Amino acid sequence: MKTKWRISLTAAVAVVGLLAPVTVSAANAAPVEIPLWTHNGGNVAELANVNLVVKDFNASQKQFKVVVKAFPQSNYNDAIVASAAANRLPCIMDTDAPVVPSWVYAGYLSPLTVDKKITDKLQTSVKGFQNGKLYSVGLYDAAIALLARKSILARDGMRTPTAAKPWTLAEFNEALAKAKASGKHDFALSLGTGWDGEWYPYGFSPLLQSFGGDLINRKTLKTAEGSLNGSAALAWGKWFQNIFTTGLAPKKETADQRDNGFTTGKIAYQWNGSWAAASAAKELGDDFIALPPPNLGTKAYIGGGSWQWAVSSSCANKAGANAWIQYALQTKYLTKFADDLFNLPITADATKASKVFGPGSKYSAFATYSSTFALIRPATPAYPVIAKIYETATKDIINGADVQKTLDSAVDQIDKNLKDNYYYVKKK
Repeated sequence: MKTKWRISLTAAVAVVGLLAPVTVSAANAAPVEIPLWTHNGGNVAELANVNLVVKDFNASQKQFKVVVKAFPQSNYNDAIVASAAANRLPCIMDTDAPVVPSWVYAGYLSPLTVDKKITDKLQTSVKGFQNGKLYSVGLYDAAIALLARKSILARDGMRTPTAAKPWTLAEFNEALAKAKASGKHDFALSLGTGWDGEWYPYGFSPLLQSFGGDLINRKTLKTAEGSLNGSAALAWGKWFQNIFTTGLAPKKETADQRDNGFTTGKIAYQWNGSWAAASAAKELGDDFIALPPPNLGTKAYIGGGSWQWAVSSSCANKAGANAWIQYALQTKYLTKFADDLFNLPITADATKASKVFGPGSKYSAFATYSSTFALIRPATPAYPVIAKIYETATKDIINGADVQKTLDSAVDQIDKNLKDNYYYVKKK
């Protein structure tokens, strides 16, 4: 079974109203229903795990009853928009990590009241903070790695990089050049350019950040000037463009190239996520190896933050909603989500207990990469706009556009959006 890119950006913006409060007037009253919405309608395995947590939680107490409504991922965003417009957002809902700030800004979400002793144990990349408050937490994360073959490393005389000592820019370039020069592959590298949307900032901005650039100035969140078009970003753009102009990677991958190019040997290396590792390892056996991201100048990075759980601001029973989220953060569930779904455990205890990602396991490197290199996308309500602008700019660079002019244009568009929206700072 082929795995697919599954992180998608939800960018709904709608007016949020208040749900009618639910009151319990008698000690023997039926449990208060807490509606939960999830995007896992088309994901049988993950939905089963969510339903298990709900079933166990409902059986563990009599005050609340969580009720699940699942949507296919392709329809989830539309359901949220319609619900917000009709003033009927659910109490608990999952949301893609980078959209959390925009949902907070729109008034969708309420700060979580989950025990801090529990959330402190969670990996940073699975926590959605805004204005110093925690609004969302994930039950897992994902990690990108450079998928490779041990035999190719040996053939080309390349050292095996480690989390402590990733490849440098020079080594990464050398590995790609040698793979191409071998004449054994159609391309040296698969980058997933056939995908669209959130893959571009999730998959490619860590390479920009490794050079020393970024999508926006993270200190002020008021401009992209200097971050997305400065010398470091320019160096990234020229290097990235060169990968395609010299034929090291296809400009627009076909589905077959992305799904099968690496495993068939037509492509030597693949920049892909943990979700693709199981099928690759099944095809390649002991020859498969997941290498850490390269350090292209400042530090090695990969994207952090996947789907997370949040509580709506209109929820009449926030205590019950938060109680479910806290219940779901037990080690046994975090471990089960990891092992059943090939998602990454996000606490030290869950990692230790994981059969798939635990110490000494075949895929333990992914857990190490996630905890070591993950960098969340900029926590700003402007992120959905930034993501689209960056995607367009990156595609233009891939197709040969002038790098400096392209990045300058992207900065102008981002800064205009920030200014037009008063830098997303609400008046008190």
